[in-house]
Amino acid sequence: MKEKTIIKNIIISSPDKVIYPKVGITKKDIAVYYQKIGKRMLPYVKDRIISSVRCPQGTGSNCFYKKHLEANSRGLKKIIIPTKNGAKNDYYYITNTLGIISEVQMNTIEFHVWGSRVSKINKPDIMVFDLDPDESLNLEDVRDGVKDLKSILDKLGIISFLKTSGGKGYHVVIPFKPTCSWAKFRAFAKNIAGLMANTWPDKYVSNMRKTLRKGKIYIDWVRNTKSQTSIAPYSLRARDYPAVSMPIRWSELDKVAPNGINIKEAIARLKRKDPWENFFDINQELK
Repeated sequence: MKEKTIIKNIIISSPDKVIYPKVGITKKDIAVYYQKIGKRMLPYVKDRIISSVRCPQGTGSNCFYKKHLEANSRGLKKIIIPTKNGAKNDYYYITNTLGIISEVQMNTIEFHVWGSRVSKINKPDIMVFDLDPDESLNLEDVRDGVKDLKSILDKLGIISFLKTSGGKGYHVVIPFKPTCSWAKFRAFAKNIAGLMANTWPDKYVSNMRKTLRKGKIYIDWVRNTKSQTSIAPYSLRARDYPAVSMPIRWSELDKVAPNGINIKEAIARLKRKDPWENFFDINQELK
């Protein structure tokens, strides 16, 4: 009888199933990755509503988003959010590292999270700007975009952090104390993106219409809206290769490509000092 694969007391079914066919990464490999990265990842996913990307047959097949909890799984809880018209939507969130592995067992590859915690659902505390380049642009253009955004934030005295997206661009992430409404939070993010587009109209666009993006970088600020999500730090991406959305130092911007960190490199980086070590200790708020 074949020995069971158990990660954090959770039995991983079909552990040898290949999830990334181009590189032979299996479901077990993914579970082991999230087990090792779990402690570093947990502060950014714990008690935040999640939307997961699941790939039961691997990344080369039909993946789908999951926003609702269909079964009682360890480390996961359901939450009901009332809507403006009186309806009720059910979502779910992770409570501990068991929840991360429970999701992997259910074939989750990507973790997307809200910018607020369930305890203060209407007071966001993480702002994300996603720099999404047109296909005609090169990596240096994207890096210049990150630098331009950071220059604006620096002038405003706002401390920001950097991570790879695991895709084409970078994410600039800002911690705030949960003191303002989603409306004000969203308006501030929109204004920052608009300022970039107005200051450098030949380089950036803040409107999501794809017809306006040709030869430019879209500064995606819409993630900073209630019920919208962004890819969580340390999450894998469900693409051809197992790239990670990885927190990095600002000094690494010109050294690390947006999709340049894979499972192996991410685990190796755990031996280094956490580049986002003081993320939640930053005392800044929108007024």
